[in-house]
Amino acid sequence: MSTPLSSTGSTWFRYASPASFYPLAGRLIPWFGAAAAILAAAGLYVGFFVAPTDWQQGEAYRIIFIHVPAAWMAMFAYLVMAFWCAISLAFNTRLSAMMAQALAPTGAMFAFVSLWTGAFWGRPTGAPTGSGTRGSRPR
Repeated sequence: MSTPLSSTGSTWFRYASPASFYPLAGRLIPWFGAAAAILAAAGLYVGFFVAPTDWQQGEAYRIIFIHVPAAWMAMFAYLVMAFWCAISLAFNTRLSAMMAQALAPTGAMFAFVSLWTGAFWGRPTGAPTGSGTRGSRPR
């Protein structure tokens, strides 16, 4: 009597080995890279040229089109890292640990961009500082 996992086990864990995953990933990198570049260019164009100017913050609000996605991507990268670490612990697969380790610099870079653009946006808009004041802008 075979269980569903034993009949499809070879299919599910086929790419769990770096030796079988890397050739596939190598063939897909140009396609995913091109799609990422096209979508990033389209998003930046819409954010910087199509979106209307904010009446209160002026042109400085356009920084949030970089800040918010960077913050989301940092949080998402760390969530995916936690997922791959859990898979690595549960199934003891090397590729899962390697994926988590490879995501760490990407998550840190997005977190840095998010923090930097948040500070860069907060200064001209007079956003609240850590002390609870409104900065240099009078109310």
